[in-house]
Order: sequence, then structure tokens, then C-alpha cells
Amino acid sequence: MWIYPVEYDVIVVGAGHAGCEAAHAAAVMGANTLLLTMNLDTIAKMSCNPAIGGTGKGQIVREIDALGGLMGGVADQTGIQFRMLNRSKGPAVWAPRCQSDRVAYSYTMKHALERVPNLEIKQGTTQSVSVEDGCVRGVETLEGVVYRSQAVIITAGTFMQGLIHIGEVRFAGGRAGDKPSTGLSKCLEELGFRLGRLKTGTPPRINKRSIDFSKVEEQPGEEDVAFSFSAKRSVRLMPQLSCHITYTTQATKEIIQDNLHRSAVYSGEMRGVGPRYCPSIEDKIVRFADKERHQIFLEPEGVHTEEYYVNGISSSLPFEVQLDFLRTIIGLEKAEIMRPAYAIEYDYVVGGQITHSLEAKSVNGLFIAGQVNGTTGYEEAAGQGLVAGINAACKLQGRPSFTLQRSESYIGVMVDDLVTKEEKMGEPYRIFTSRAEYRLLLRQDNADLRLVPRAYEVGMVSKERYEQLLGKQRVINEEKKRLNAIYKQVDGKGASLAQLLRRPSYCYRKLAEEYSEVKNLDAETEKQIEFELKYAGYIERQNKDVVRLNHLEHQQIPQKIDFHTIEGLSSEAKAKLSHVLPSNLGQASRIQGVSPADILVLMVAIKKMQLCSYPSSVGVSD
Repeated sequence: MWIYPVEYDVIVVGAGHAGCEAAHAAAVMGANTLLLTMNLDTIAKMSCNPAIGGTGKGQIVREIDALGGLMGGVADQTGIQFRMLNRSKGPAVWAPRCQSDRVAYSYTMKHALERVPNLEIKQGTTQSVSVEDGCVRGVETLEGVVYRSQAVIITAGTFMQGLIHIGEVRFAGGRAGDKPSTGLSKCLEELGFRLGRLKTGTPPRINKRSIDFSKVEEQPGEEDVAFSFSAKRSVRLMPQLSCHITYTTQATKEIIQDNLHRSAVYSGEMRGVGPRYCPSIEDKIVRFADKERHQIFLEPEGVHTEEYYVNGISSSLPFEVQLDFLRTIIGLEKAEIMRPAYAIEYDYVVGGQITHSLEAKSVNGLFIAGQVNGTTGYEEAAGQGLVAGINAACKLQGRPSFTLQRSESYIGVMVDDLVTKEEKMGEPYRIFTSRAEYRLLLRQDNADLRLVPRAYEVGMVSKERYEQLLGKQRVINEEKKRLNAIYKQVDGKGASLAQLLRRPSYCYRKLAEEYSEVKNLDAETEKQIEFELKYAGYIERQNKDVVRLNHLEHQQIPQKIDFHTIEGLSSEAKAKLSHVLPSNLGQASRIQGVSPADILVLMVAIKKMQLCSYPSSVGVSD
């Protein structure tokens, strides 16, 4: 092995969506960073649907942008269709989504990373992590190079022992066309990590020329949707294209039912657990046997390609069966497959082995982020990568770890869920608005107000951006105050403009058109004012819930506490708490198997420790 002559502060293994954000964050914070990828041409590659955002996911992308990350800006610049999902519902579940140009997204992200100071990008296949005396010392590659560093972030995605299934055919791969990672799983197991097995899949891609568009429903995009809060970064550079909707038929159902035994998922060939909320077409036919048809979305893969992504028919059936059932779908009677669907199973790190900074509990300086933590989706991966990159830099700089609370971000909800769930996952983790207790506070439109100050504290955004945010907040507060103070006679009664805006029939724009006292502001600011006034009562109630419940989050658990010595804790609670090692009572309360009674016992024990002259006298190991 040859030792590379430069020692880095941080090495990021893998350049998928988690790796890109991790490397960018660490470098922006001043750490000398190396991004190491198996193939420079597949940086930020969209292995499945070339789309960013969606319910829950769109909120995370906006949070990444507010925290100084890259995904939102790159999505805006390379998106070919934008939509705001759930507009007919309350603003708590509004979610931006865009269809991206697959190739443009990848090279735009690569180019952005190449220009980041303190960041080097190199091609190499990481085989193992070097650890000495429980601390990271770097990585070793298949090419025979040793790269030294003080911290390593593993973002291996679906590559660890990746195995692809197309019917009865199986072959190793991190995704179709790419080699798997064969050394990291063994390395992690030798370091004492528990690994599990998960699976996911992707549908076929077909040629646009083989689609009969006269039989399908057009779904155009929308103009007023963006991910980035920065006007400069949210500029659209690509032509906008339509997607289309079609449906399966009874013939589709019959072909799949007749060939279930040839599906890798149903033949017993796959050991991994798949995503319940993104089922294969085989799963849909079995689980929803009473449904006559299933909705399918035809989505373009880019401006300069004829490939279309057939969203909704992920499959592991043989190629010939895929072609047969595909041609029973309305408008696809003459479809030609350009890339077949496939399922992939891969190793992941079982929960409970990382902290809220995403650092491994057992190896100092080793961070783990992305699908390797058992999540699914580009957005969840990118959010974890951002957190890991910030924390790796904070650790090396001797600064406190960067932790996002459940009450301030969807990223915080996700990380907390991953940390406090120590068993093997029943399915890959996916973010949903329903996972967030305070989703009215965590709207996609206010991510900058929530998180830009946090990003500024750690150095992820400039003073200029922070001051712009403060200016926006002042305008919102002043305009809300003005609207509350201006009264008008409406239907013979006096009402403030703020009260009028709370009525279902009014939006900010309509109010401004009817009353000259209402200022014309930018669309983002107007929506903020509208939502904060319309939902003021609900927002106040959730803020009170946050204050009431946060007392548990602020009650720290001593690091050296020995849970096994605390009388009154159930045996299960002792085992679970000892494994997860929560840092506060809030985290402890969310661990499966730890009851409210256990939390009360733990609170009393901690109080006794705080009152005792000798810390080791109650439940603390020597």
C-alpha cells in the first residue's frame, strides 16, 4: 500500500446524494476534505426516479437549502417540471417536487463541488477504514492507496454487497451498470457493527417514440415553485416538460399474477426487506387484489434523451414478463424497454449504533450517513450527509456537535428516529409529514426562518444571507402588526385586516387588491404573513406543546451512567438504554421498550445523582 502524501481532515466515502452534501458541508466549514468515489462520472447519479422532493421530502430539500446545502439550488437549475403537491390541503403538508434532467443534475452537482475551496475529489474504491486505538486514521482503497484523515464519513448507499435481481437472473452491483462495494461490509463487521439487509427496486425505462400520447392524460408543471430561498440559485435553466398519467388494466394484473413465482421478491431469492410505501407492481397486485387498475406516471428523464421513467411499476420480474405486462398498460401497447426494471438488496448499518451527530458510538471519528443507515430516497440521504459533514468539521475544530431537534426540522425528526430505533428495520425508512409532531411549525415555506440562524452559527451561510433573513423576519413582523392595527367596516361590523385575512375566502393577494393599505411584497413573504395569521391559534398551541415537552429534551443523562445499576428500571429498559445510550430524557422516552414508568425512575435517579456529592454513588460506573 502507498500512503498518499497529503493528510486530510475529513474523507467522505461515496459521492451519492449524502456524500455530496457531506463533503460540501465539511469543506465549507474549513475542513480539508477528500471526496472519494468509485466513478467520477456518476457523482450525484439518480439511480431511480430523476425527481427531487415530494411529501415530506420537499420539506427536507428546503431545509438543506436553508442550512447552506446544495441540493435545492441544483434541483432548481436542472428541473424540467415543478409542482407543489397537496395545495388543496393545509400548508403544513404542502410539498415542492420537481422532475429533474438526470444527466444535468449529476454534472451540475459535480461542477459545483469541483469549485468548493478545501475540497478535493478523487476516483477510488474504498475497501476498508483504518482504525487505531478506537480512532479513525483514514481509508484503504482497492487501487492500493492509503489516504490518511482524522475523520471518515461513510455514505455507501446501496453498494455494500449489492445484489441485483431481474427474475431468475442475479448479479452483483451497486446499481445497474455499477460495481458493488465488497470490502466495506466486512470491514464494518470486523469493527463490531451489526449489519442488516434491505431491498429496493426501480421500474423500466421506455422509449418516448413508443408511447401513444393520445391515450394518456397530460400533467403540466407549475411556475411558482422552487426549492432554493436564494433568487440566484433558484433560477430555472432547463426547458419545462409535461409528465403524463395512465393506468394498468385487467390484462396487466393477470400477467403479473401468472408470473409471481418468477419474481425475485416472491420466489424467496431475496432476503432484504423492501419499502412498504413504494411497493413493486407485484406487491400492488397482491396487496390490493380488489383494485381494478393502478395509476402510472410517465416522466421524462431529461431534455436530451428519449427515455421515459414509468413511475409505479417497480419490478423484479424477468425482462420478457416486464415487456408483456408493460404492453397491456393504456398508451404503452407498443412500448419498447430501454432499461429493464430490477430489484436490489444491500447491507445497511442497523440502528442504535450512531449518535445524533451521526458519529459511530464504537469508533471515534467515524460518521455514517445516507441509505447505508437504512433510509430510502435522495432527500433523506442528503439531509443526513449535511448533518454528518457539519459534525465531522465541528468535532475536529473542538466545537459542540450540531444537533437539530424534532421541533425545528424534518431532518431532526429523521435523525432522531434513526438513532432511537435500535432493532433491525421492518422496511427502509422514509420521511413523512405524519412522522413530525409539530408539522405546522415545520412548513416548507418557513425553512429559512427556522434554520438559516442555525446555519449561520456554525458557518454554513454568509453574514449577508443571515442579515437578509433578519430583514425578511422584520418585514413579516411589522406587516402582521400593521394588519392587526388597521380596521375596516365589513358587513356593518369593524374588523382588522388581519381578521379579514383569517377568513377562508381571503388570501394575502386578494387582500392587497382590495385594500391599498396592504403592501405588495415578494410571494414568499406574503405567504409567510398569510399562514402565520390564518393559523395563529394552531401555531401558538404547537409552540406551547414544544415548550411543555422540551423539558425532557433539556434534561441531560450523564455520559457515564450505568443503567443496569438503577433500581426500578425494567430489564428491557436497562438493555435498550444501555445499547442506544440516549443523551437526554426526550430521546430515552422515544426508545421502543422504554415505558413512561421507566422515564420517571430515570428522572429520579438523575436527580439523586445531581444532589449527591459523589457522582459515582448512584448509577454511575467507575
